[in-house]
Amino acid sequence: MMLLSRRRLVAATGFTTASLILPRIAIGQADNRPTITIAVQQISNSASLEPLREQSNVGSRTFSFLFETLIMQNLLGQLEAVPGLAESWKRIDERTVEFSLRKGVRFHNGDEMTADDVVFTFSRDHMFGPDYDITSNKTLFTNVVVRDSGDGKKLPPELPAVAKRLFPALEKVEAVDKYTVRFVNRTPDVTLEGRIGSLGANIISRRAFEEAKSWADWARSPVATGPYKVREYTPDQSLVLDAHDDYWGGRPPLKTVRLMVVPEVAARINGLLAGQFDFICDMPPDQIPTIEKNPKFEVLGSTIVNHRLTVFDMHHPQLVDPRVRQAFSHAIDRQAIVDSLWSGRTRVPAGLQWEFYGPMFVEGWTVPEYSLDKAKALLKAANYKGDPIPYRLLNNYYTNQVATAQVLVEMWNQAGLNVQIDMKENWQQIFDTNKQRAVRDWSNSAGFNDPISSIVAQHGPQGQQQQAGEWTNAEMNRLSDAMQVETDMTKRKAMFKRMLEICEREDPAYTVLHQNATFTAKRKDIRWKASPSFAMEFRSVNFAT
Repeated sequence: MMLLSRRRLVAATGFTTASLILPRIAIGQADNRPTITIAVQQISNSASLEPLREQSNVGSRTFSFLFETLIMQNLLGQLEAVPGLAESWKRIDERTVEFSLRKGVRFHNGDEMTADDVVFTFSRDHMFGPDYDITSNKTLFTNVVVRDSGDGKKLPPELPAVAKRLFPALEKVEAVDKYTVRFVNRTPDVTLEGRIGSLGANIISRRAFEEAKSWADWARSPVATGPYKVREYTPDQSLVLDAHDDYWGGRPPLKTVRLMVVPEVAARINGLLAGQFDFICDMPPDQIPTIEKNPKFEVLGSTIVNHRLTVFDMHHPQLVDPRVRQAFSHAIDRQAIVDSLWSGRTRVPAGLQWEFYGPMFVEGWTVPEYSLDKAKALLKAANYKGDPIPYRLLNNYYTNQVATAQVLVEMWNQAGLNVQIDMKENWQQIFDTNKQRAVRDWSNSAGFNDPISSIVAQHGPQGQQQQAGEWTNAEMNRLSDAMQVETDMTKRKAMFKRMLEICEREDPAYTVLHQNATFTAKRKDIRWKASPSFAMEFRSVNFAT
């Protein structure tokens, strides 16, 4: 049973005792809190602020201001699970978890959050759609098609697909009473708590959703429980947020937050130095010394629970033979990329996994070794004749993306792979299902401490790679389904190891390049701590001037 005393809750979350009291501002009291401006590479790829639609790195950062889940991550610690909108939770059995909700939590519209809102959050109307079949394991094929798409209140097709990815066997969510909610899964699931704390399981206001004129209107101005609320959103330009002064975790330290889209790194740096921005995100490591030469600024950051990948479309004529994809993997000198482009500030990880998996971490596993001889031998065995292979690329959506791509293309060329960069403007073009789709950039995060959250969530039968029709493997899919219902951790770990063998060695779906790191430059007079995550923490415990 997960039940924290008030004292332990304060210690776990970092909130002061006073911050747990709902704030009230005296009439006529001056609001002297600062306004800050944060320059970002992008706010939302889908032009929406709905987490179920925007499953992305940039979305993770944006949504930390607006949304909360029943179980939250400690952004000022090591992302360990702490009570969020639920005060406590307990396992009823292998299929059932019960939550005791916080009392007095207010949505941005002033309504109190109750069990009814939680039940609605996970309903067909908001998450799964009217045609959802809880008994089916069939892959829901979808793609990144129209930005912020929606026909009235009809959900965009991506939403049920993402919901199925997050909750492949959720049977029902029921209200026991006004402040108690029970999640019931159709099958045993040791990761149910992790899923409930993931991006996409964010609690929303039922009344606000139902009163919105359309899904698109809702997605541009969602109503949730976070410390800041939407004032104005202009896709691809800016997002203005105001303090949610009825926030349950204490009065927010900022009056207003402005997120400004500034795609070019140089423009972000110049804006910081000129006083236009207070924070700038996604700084390349080679720019850190330039910023820190000025005593008024500093750069904070670290590695995060996210890996950069190269992803394959197995249906491209040159990639049908898995030996060609294996050659791609062996032709990469990953350490050279870490040393030259990241100044050694990140690392080459042990495949698509993280140490915080604990007992599920596969010790001794490595990425494919760098060997041009092996790569050339594989290409010869596959009878590859040097035909061109397109590499779809965005302009620095990821830190150092273009520079990394240029280095990779040179490495692949040395092995005999004729890879040609194909620059695209957006993710819709990256995922376009024409016959030229072959290789692309991506990243993969672990939303909680189990492989289900990464390798299965992104590369399993309901993962985006398979939903987009790029890759599939029958054994991988059987293992994914089996591991999601298996409760024996030894058996689950063996399944995960076999998944790594399939996806990274035998029939490559992707190859890991390096662990990702995120660096934020800011004014030095602001006391603020960076999270080991894309998310940014601006509650009362993490901002002072």
